[in-house]
Formats: sequence, structure tokens, C-alpha cells
Amino acid sequence: MTKAIAGLVLLGITLVSGANADIIRLESVDVQNLEQEWGSPHADHSVEGHEISVGGQKFAHGLGTHASSSLRLALGGKGEQFTAFVGVDDEVGKRGSVTFTISGDGKTLWESGVLRGGDAAKPISVDLRGIKILVLSVGDAGDGITYDHADWADAQFVMTEGKPQAVARTPEPAVVLTPKPSLKPRLNGARIVGVRPGSPFLYTIAATGEPPLGFSVEGPKGGLPEGLQIDLLKGRISGVLKERGTFILTLRAKNSRGTAKRPLKIVCGDTIALTPPMGWNSWNCFGCDVSAASVRAAADAMVASGLIDHGWTYINIDDCWEDRRDAAGNVLANEKFPDFAGLATYVHDQRLKIGLYSSPGPQTCAGHEGSYQHEEQDARRYGQWGFDYLKYDWCSYGGIAPHPNHEELMKPYQVMRAALDKVPRDIVFSLCQYGMGNVWEWGTEAGGNCWRTTGDITDTWSSMSGIGFGQAGHEKYAGPGHWNDPDMLVVGYVGWSARVRPTRLTPNEQYTHISLWCLLSAPLLIGCDMTKLDEFTLNLLTNDEVLEVDQDPLGRAAGRIFKTGAVEVWAKDLEDGSKAVGLFNRGDDEAPVTAKWADLGLKGRQRVRDLWRQKNLGPATDQFTAMVPRHGVVLVKIGDGE
Repeated sequence: MTKAIAGLVLLGITLVSGANADIIRLESVDVQNLEQEWGSPHADHSVEGHEISVGGQKFAHGLGTHASSSLRLALGGKGEQFTAFVGVDDEVGKRGSVTFTISGDGKTLWESGVLRGGDAAKPISVDLRGIKILVLSVGDAGDGITYDHADWADAQFVMTEGKPQAVARTPEPAVVLTPKPSLKPRLNGARIVGVRPGSPFLYTIAATGEPPLGFSVEGPKGGLPEGLQIDLLKGRISGVLKERGTFILTLRAKNSRGTAKRPLKIVCGDTIALTPPMGWNSWNCFGCDVSAASVRAAADAMVASGLIDHGWTYINIDDCWEDRRDAAGNVLANEKFPDFAGLATYVHDQRLKIGLYSSPGPQTCAGHEGSYQHEEQDARRYGQWGFDYLKYDWCSYGGIAPHPNHEELMKPYQVMRAALDKVPRDIVFSLCQYGMGNVWEWGTEAGGNCWRTTGDITDTWSSMSGIGFGQAGHEKYAGPGHWNDPDMLVVGYVGWSARVRPTRLTPNEQYTHISLWCLLSAPLLIGCDMTKLDEFTLNLLTNDEVLEVDQDPLGRAAGRIFKTGAVEVWAKDLEDGSKAVGLFNRGDDEAPVTAKWADLGLKGRQRVRDLWRQKNLGPATDQFTAMVPRHGVVLVKIGDGE
């Protein structure tokens, strides 16, 4: 620590400070409260312990960290200036891309823009006068944290008194926002469903209310269309429709508290998945530790928890179910799945649907049997077993097409699509190839019902937010029967193995996760251990007004209509003419976010309803503003006039 004088030139930046100011290096501050996604911070060294070096320039002092990271410092209004050089450490070569942000008392003071490996160090000079809480953040530039080794080189504070103190963030309480459901009946879930002629039909009427509930259905001629029947106790509509056409049914649910009704449109034609699939997938919780027992337990929990009553439908088995092929070339399940057909029947008996996983290559991602050159044989087998969903993961097909052009990217999916079309069963086809070649532009042409637009998600803010907010511009490619898929949900207990643990997302980040995925009209696939659903997680997954945003029959996806600094506004057109609007705050402090009617295409006084709290907020004119917490959201429905 040394005394600074007015006009001192430090790192090529002029310091404007009083004669009695102190210069304090960042690495001398206790950074035990620094939040860092990978590795640990290092004083005077990179995150891997090397001499700090950015763009070929060596630095004797500084702090090596890694995206994503955040350091909150209490200055008490005694700071004058902060200076540094920032960039990606040379230890990763030309790899890595990061952003540096400095905010003070909730306002952005400086942003670096995207800095990549090999770029020259970027100088910082920030006026700290009057700032009480300073936040130094490193982001992953929206493409994941791999190789994001970031340096605050020669970082120094000019202080008139005292020393910056690192402070921990106050833990967020897991506040349940949604009111408890009414005892009166309420009908939930998809209001439109597609089926191919001759395929087995299964639709579970999703309804809440005090049990017991009784169900009834009326068609245009008083009963169900020919070929369908209903289990009045379970609310299960099943059978086979042979004739093409659109059938409008009226569903009713009744208990001692009253009766609820609403229409259901069945479209018998060529398109299925008219709303984004909702269900569960085994990978994010169990990884390769998945078994028939864990799949049965997930199905049981889907029913026992009441998730089935909110429209959740699929129980999907990811990788690691496969064994070898028999002498006839039929793929076999391994010893953890002794009776695949029986398992499918069990799930169907629970009024749910079931899915599985394969790869167009010779092997799956985990090295098990893929479908290469067995596509028709595998598709038939999936249909015979009784499966309703197929996730088809690129994996080893990269060895067959190592540098694929547009046609080569499409080919393996077109081959399996043609095979599935020959199966007398509707199987939702989920393309999984991580967004290569802008799959959203051609996924429909390749026969996909949904397609992954990104690499694998993890339960971190940088991963979830980078993936979710990175969907801007993709919305025009989504619609009934074809959906952008930003990957599975990472709320609840996850772990990618039998050793599950609570998600690392904060409560507000989880609200952002569910809200954004619903606005995006994304497939909603729960990735947690369904046997460990706590009250908060269950609340996230059972708010029907929020889920209706995802399942809206119009089938539009939200787009970003406003962004400034860390705040964003996303909006989605709904079938009733209103808008679902997400007010997001990606910053480190609470901030006001405003949705303007001019951006939404609205005029005059409009009703505003908070969807998470299921509460009317009254009419607003020209705009709506809400205070949004760090990494949080306010999700509203705006429209219908006054």
C-alpha cells in the first residue's frame, strides 16, 4: 500500500485523486467470498497458477479467476478510482471468450464487451466516488465457460480511507410464489393435440381440485369421435382414430365443489407435438446409473406428486439402456432393463407416455449401441415395445461425417424420420446435435418435432442464462409440431449419476429458468430426481398459468424486444390476443425493468397479471415497470384492454 498523488500515471491511465489517497491492490483483498464457477481465484497468478499474461503482456500483480465469477466489495463511499487491465489469460492460447462487467450500487459502470484468447489486455478506469457496493463480474460471453480463464491484471483501488472488504451475498430464501390451488376443479394441460390416423391415441385429462374428481367428454355429436373411449374415473381418453379431421371436444371435471369445462381440439392428420412436449428425462439426474427401477419410480412420482394433473406427460429414458444386438440385428436392452415392453406398459398404465434414446452413429455418447444402418429395424422395435418419444443424439455420427455440410447434417435424421413414419405409432422425434449448422433453420425439413439448439446445459447461472437468452432470433423457426429445444430443466435434485444433489441455481435463477423456457415455447423436460421433489421445486413445476404460456395453442415463441445493460424484456403472442411478457434482470443487484406498449404493439390501458403469483396488478397505461431481483424475473400477462 502506497500514497498516491494527484496526476499519478498508473498503467497508462491518469489517476485523479487526492494527495492523501491510498492505492490498494485487488490481490491484497480477502476474496474468500468470491463466487466462481470453476477453479479457485489466485493472487498474482492465473487460475491455473501461472504468471499472469494477457495478449503476450506479462503482469506481476493481479487476480486470476474464471468465468463465471463475481466479487462484491464494500467501499463505503470511500473509493475514488479503480484501474486494471483485463482479458483472457494466455495459458489457454486462442481459446476462451469472456466479458468483464463492473457495477456499483446496482448500476453498470463499465463493460468490456467480448474478449477472446489472444486479445490484448483491455484497460479499465472507473470512477468510484460515492459507490458503496462494487461488483466485479466475469461472464462467459454466452458460449459456456470452457477455457474462460480471466485475469484482473494490475487491478488497483484508489481509496480515501480504509480498504475494500469482500462481502458475501445474502442467501436468497426459496419463496413459494404460487398460491395453493383451489379446491374447485380446474382443467389444465394442452388444449390441442395431434395424432396420425391409425396410431394409438392417449390423452390424460389434467385436472386439479379436491378429490374425488369425475370426468366427462362431449363431442360435436354428443359423444367421442368413433374409435375413442374414456375411462371416466381416470380421465384417460384412448383408442384409435382412423379418419382425418379436426374434432372439438368439451372436457368436464366435477367434484363436490363445482364443475370446470374447456375445449380440447384433436387434429387427426400428419402433425404431432402441436404443443411442446412436457415430461421427464433421466439424464440430468441419473446419467448412466438409470435403471428400470428408477424409471418406474419417476412414473410413480409423476402421478403421486400431482404433476400429471398439470399436463406433464412423458417419462423418457436417456442413454445407457442399450446392450448389444442379437443374431437378427435387433437391439437389446441391458440387464438393468429386463423387460422393456413391460416397462412401457407400466408407464402407459399410469396414464403417461414413455420415450427413449439412440444415436444415428454406430455408438451413443456413452459408447453403447447406436442405430447406424439399423434405422428401420430400430424404429420398428421402438414401436413394438410401445415407445412414444425418441431423442436421437449425433454423437459418433461425427466419425461418419467429420466435417458435415448442410445435406450431411440433415441426412441421418431424415433416414430415421422415414423409418419412424412407417411405424403405426406416433413417436415424437427429438433431434439432438447441439445446434450445429443452425439446426433451427432446417430441423423441420429434416423431420424433427424438436431440436436442440445448444450444447448440454448444467445447473449454473452462466450455463442456463447463456443458453436461454442465447435463443434470441430463433423464435421464427418454432411452431406447432416443430420446437426449438434449449435442453432440459436443471431444477430440483440433479447430479448426472446416482449421487444427486440440490441444483446450484438460486431460487430467483430457477424462476428465470422456468419463465424463460415457457416463453420460448420450449419442450419442458424435468431433469431432477422425481422422488425428491420439495415444496419449492413442485411449485415451480405446477403453476398452471405459467405452464399455459408454454402450452398456448397458438404456438408462438417469445422474442427479445428490449435490452439495455443487464435488463431484458421478452414477449410472446398468445392465442387470446394478449402477451406473455418476461421482465428479466441478469445483473447482480435489484433493478427496475420496464415493458413499453410501443415495443409490445399495444396501446392505451391494458390489464396486467402476475403469472407466478396468479394476481391481477390492475390496469397500466403505455408501460409497466417492476423491480426485479438479481438474476430474477417478473412474468406477466398483458392485454385484453381494461
